[in-house]
Amino acid sequence: MTSRTHARTRTALAAALLSGAVGAALALVSAGQTWSESTAKFAQGEVPVSAEGGDVTGLPSALALVGLAALVAVFAVRRTGRRVVAGLLTLCGAAVLASALVGAKDTDALAAEAAKTSGLADSGLGAAVTVTAWPYVSAAGGALLLVAGLLALRYGSGWPSMSGSARYERTPLRQRAARAERVDPDRPEDLWKALDRGEDPTHGTA
Repeated sequence: MTSRTHARTRTALAAALLSGAVGAALALVSAGQTWSESTAKFAQGEVPVSAEGGDVTGLPSALALVGLAALVAVFAVRRTGRRVVAGLLTLCGAAVLASALVGAKDTDALAAEAAKTSGLADSGLGAAVTVTAWPYVSAAGGALLLVAGLLALRYGSGWPSMSGSARYERTPLRQRAARAERVDPDRPEDLWKALDRGEDPTHGTA
């Protein structure tokens, strides 16, 4: 791997982690915010009603959690498994994006809230239904998850894995332990260190 390719891979890794984490956070935060507002009409007049993202659709927040788990799992698997997990992350991002945009046009939760507020099953909504920016914030979170998945599909093969890093970290430890066991009889400090460890410094020397 050339230095330019290595730098591009590291940049893609950082971008995927950032976009995935931010995207999941946006989708999760948006679920608890007001997505639409209107009024409930009944005999005495009208009362303001609103619907939160979680009332409209639970898909963006649920899929964001799955996507976040997939982002972490990318580093726990290798080769084909990594591509499968990266594909799952990509699908989650696309699904969060689509479900949030569909939810922005859905008035069923708002109508249900109007009926609950007025106490009338057939209570209608006011003429105006206002959609806030939150469903589009959730959609933006889905887009960021989608970007993270695409980056993982394109550059993930060059990213480190948890199992691989642990294996490489153990090798120097074994090498240092092996070096520590060798005692040079001509070096007094080695003899003293061996005695401190409870070893016989003359063992194995001619």
